[in-house]
Amino acid sequence: MLQRTNVIWLLGALLLVRIIAMVVVPFADTTEPRYAEIARLMMTTNDWITPWFEPGVPFWGKPPLSFWAQAISFKLFGINEFAGRLPALLAFLATVWMLWRLAASVVNAHVAYATSVVYCGMVLTFLAAGTVMTDPYLALGTTWSMVAFYLAPKENVWYWRYGFFIGLGIGLLAKGPLAIVISGAPIGLWVLLQGKLMFYLRAMPWVKGTLLTLIIALPWYILAELKTPGFINYFIVGEHFMRFVDPGWVGDLYGHAHKEPKGMIWLHWLAGSLPWGPLALLLLIGHMFRTSWRLTVWHAVKQPVVIYALLWALVTPVFFTPAGNVIWTYVLPSMPAFAFLMGWAMVKLNNGKKWRQLGFNLVMWFMPVAGLVFSVLVANNNDLMKTEKRIAEYVAQQPQNGDNHNWSRLYYLGSKLEFSARFYSHDRAKPVQLDQLENLAIQQQGIFVAVPTNQWQTTVAQFGARLQPRIENMRFKLAFLAP
Repeated sequence: MLQRTNVIWLLGALLLVRIIAMVVVPFADTTEPRYAEIARLMMTTNDWITPWFEPGVPFWGKPPLSFWAQAISFKLFGINEFAGRLPALLAFLATVWMLWRLAASVVNAHVAYATSVVYCGMVLTFLAAGTVMTDPYLALGTTWSMVAFYLAPKENVWYWRYGFFIGLGIGLLAKGPLAIVISGAPIGLWVLLQGKLMFYLRAMPWVKGTLLTLIIALPWYILAELKTPGFINYFIVGEHFMRFVDPGWVGDLYGHAHKEPKGMIWLHWLAGSLPWGPLALLLLIGHMFRTSWRLTVWHAVKQPVVIYALLWALVTPVFFTPAGNVIWTYVLPSMPAFAFLMGWAMVKLNNGKKWRQLGFNLVMWFMPVAGLVFSVLVANNNDLMKTEKRIAEYVAQQPQNGDNHNWSRLYYLGSKLEFSARFYSHDRAKPVQLDQLENLAIQQQGIFVAVPTNQWQTTVAQFGARLQPRIENMRFKLAFLAP
């Protein structure tokens, strides 16, 4: 059995390392600074209906729940990495608590400990626990729906009886109608397989619950369409249909389609579930070589709660199998169910043999050690990541010329500004073309120019000694261009 004290130490180490990473690791292009900048604009404009991709350009790609949470956190704790990531950590902790309750209620506390260890210690869940993106909120919503539906008949409390519907509302505001699919599909299949349709029709408050879901989510959808007409068509048709069926979908207004081979979602799952996913596959394959072991697996998968968790774990990767436009975070809603199954298996297999205990301990401590090493490396060298934080900080620390902040004199050579440059300069840095630099340098009595490394020699050839190099990162060389 897993020792309670050891598990608490491990979970504490995972939480501590995650918080350290939230503080010292900068936002790296493109996802985190893009969403953080949208949240910063929401906070500065006090527009809580329409997320803005940039001033004048509405962001129709995602609902606003994550941006609401981050904008509120920015207001409370300032515009920094920790504040932007804190809401995701809170959503993650709420998800862990729900998993704990499910495992403790249907099995025992030992499985609840093991489930928590597995869920907190996978690569994808560990990263999502403190990352500025929408997926942790979708995982919170779907986990609440799935856990609540199973426990509502057993524990007659409001957060389970109505939790299924609250979770759907959260999912609709976090990611959209996808939440209904990845919660409703496994539940529907399980109810039919168990022959419990009439039981659940009577057991759940369907009318009041459905109204609750609509009250939570529908007003924002209506207000968003009224304020920026075209949102519903782009979000429902484009993001939920065209993105799914067309691997090279060119309608994306905010980037490009992530074209992948069909079935790639399973490799994403394998990578995201490290180190526990590959271990689970090895254990499962190993159990196929002995009759007694095969019978053990067969008896296990016939239990109603195991079938429920298997359907929950499989529906997301199965749903995205025919899609050619996927990223690895899509599998996050399936991870709680896998953690429950793996945690249960780990307790069953940890039968006192020293080699098994040693193996499980090595796997359990993989993530906190790896996370700490990564955080220390990045804290001492931000340039290991694609981030413009150090350039923005350097410019901010230079003596000012006039009343405007130095960020107003920071220009990036090229037609497009990196998201991290926008966020760390509070959207004051601007893109610029080579032929515009001369006039800007004269007008502002000198400017800071971030030059792509592959254009440095060309820029030096034009301006000579007036272009004074300062610092550089993996993409740009920063220079001061004297008037």
